[in-house]
Amino acid sequence: MAHSNQPASPYILVLYYSRGGTTAKMAQAIAQGVEVISGIEARLRTVPAISANCEATEANIPSEGAVYCTEDDLKFCSGLIMGSPTRFGNMAAPLKYFIDGTSNLWMTGKLVNKPAGVFTATSSLHGGQETTLMSMALPLIHHGMVFCGIPYTESSLVHTETGGTPYGASHWSGTEGQRTLSEHELKLCHAQGKRIATLSLALLAGMNQ
Repeated sequence: MAHSNQPASPYILVLYYSRGGTTAKMAQAIAQGVEVISGIEARLRTVPAISANCEATEANIPSEGAVYCTEDDLKFCSGLIMGSPTRFGNMAAPLKYFIDGTSNLWMTGKLVNKPAGVFTATSSLHGGQETTLMSMALPLIHHGMVFCGIPYTESSLVHTETGGTPYGASHWSGTEGQRTLSEHELKLCHAQGKRIATLSLALLAGMNQ
C-alpha cells in the first residue's frame, strides 16, 4: 500500500534558497523546463534562513513565494534540482542545514537512483560557481542519486558569455543584482529542468517494467 503522502503523479522537486530573489528566478525557469515534459510536474520548495547558531530566523510559513520543503517533499520526489547562491564557493548555510538533516532518507535509501542536478548564482563572474555546483553535488551522490549535468549539445553552453556550466545552470547577477537572466542562462535553466524530467520518467518506466 502506498504511503498516505505519496503523490498521485510524479514530480521534480526544485529546492532552493534565495536571499535576494535571483536564485528563485532561476528555480522558476527550471520549473518551466520541467513542465515542458508531459506526465510530470515541478514542485517548488525553499528553506528558511538560519542564524549563526543554526536556529530558524523566519516564520513557519513564508509570506510569499514557495513554501518550505518537508522531508516528504524530498522523500517522494522523482528527481531533484537543488539551487543556492554561492557562499565562499559553497552552498548557503540554510540549504546545507536542511540537507544535513536528511540522514534518515540516506539510511533508508529513499533517494537512490533518482536523477539530480544543481544550480547557482553569483554576483561576480568568477565568484565560485563551479566549486559551488560540485560541492552541492556531493551530498546528493552520497544519497545514491544519479547526478546529471548539462551536455554540450545544448548550444547555449557553448555561446554563453555570462553564466552556464556543464555541471549545472548558473547566473551572473552583478554586484547589486542588477543583471537579469541572459538569453543563454535562461535556455540552460529550461534545458536542465527538461533533461531531469525526461530522465526521471525514463527511470520510472524502467523500474515499472
